[in-house]
Amino acid sequence: MEFLIWAGAAVSVAGLAGIFWCIFTVAKAKRAGLEDAELRARLQRIVAINLGALFVSVIGLMMVVVGIFLS
Repeated sequence: MEFLIWAGAAVSVAGLAGIFWCIFTVAKAKRAGLEDAELRARLQRIVAINLGALFVSVIGLMMVVVGIFLS
């Protein structure tokens, strides 16, 4: 089950990369000096992506734990 551990680690890293992308995108949007409504619209879209990235990261961590239990 070692492949499950490595695959889970790769999925977790992909989710973590998505989370960092969200952080940098929000920082860039705040520095852009947008109007309140436009900033809210961008942040709402980014929050949805952030939740998806968090879900992917959690699934990867679950894969790692299952791989460790089955080893």
